[in-house]
Amino acid sequence: MALGTQGRPFAGTTLTQAQIDQGLRSYMLRVYNYMASGLALTGVTAYIIANTGLFNVLYGSGLGFVVMLAPLGIVFFLGIKIQRMKHTTAQWLFWVFSILMGASLSYIFMAYTATSIVRVFFITMGMFGAMSLYGYTTKRSLVSWGAFLFMGLIGVIIAMVVNIFLQSGLLHFLISVIGVLVFLGLTAYDTQRIKDVYRETDGQAVMVKKSVMGALSLYLNFINIFILLLHLFGAARE
Repeated sequence: MALGTQGRPFAGTTLTQAQIDQGLRSYMLRVYNYMASGLALTGVTAYIIANTGLFNVLYGSGLGFVVMLAPLGIVFFLGIKIQRMKHTTAQWLFWVFSILMGASLSYIFMAYTATSIVRVFFITMGMFGAMSLYGYTTKRSLVSWGAFLFMGLIGVIIAMVVNIFLQSGLLHFLISVIGVLVFLGLTAYDTQRIKDVYRETDGQAVMVKKSVMGALSLYLNFINIFILLLHLFGAARE
């Protein structure tokens, strides 16, 4: 099987199942590598900001509010413009997003002990890894999960807004537990969806953009699981 310079098969050629499987594994590995790199960049950024004067600079001014909203803006921008932008632009936006997320999450190093942060991170890794593996390997279609999980996500968001005013400890606990379950479900669902959008005939540029968007989905699931678990198990700094 011969491939063109952009990764497309030459006309008149066919792919064996083994080649398709190998291509899918390479594609998924790229997705996970982007995600892991983004998480690493976020963690390093958060740690540096929390342990230097940058935290006070950011959150002692209007910049903190901008930093907290900027990642959401990039997510929406990528979702709308990904088809038209260059794959290199998509990559750089993902790195910028990861850095901004690190800045917005730097507060966790001020609120929780380092030991509990590390412990919860590894718990998150285990839970996320198990659900992502399930989504990748299961023969069962998880499409039907989509609407149910979306409704659960909306419910969690509404409950969080309501609890801003109620300040209920019980509601906070329920939000965290249900939120973890919703994002674990989304991890399996998104993993299968990312796998299903793979096409062996995609060119390099398309493959990179699909990988970036897939990594972004899994990254957001991981971060939300991590934060919600911190709410449940994180030890507050004295």
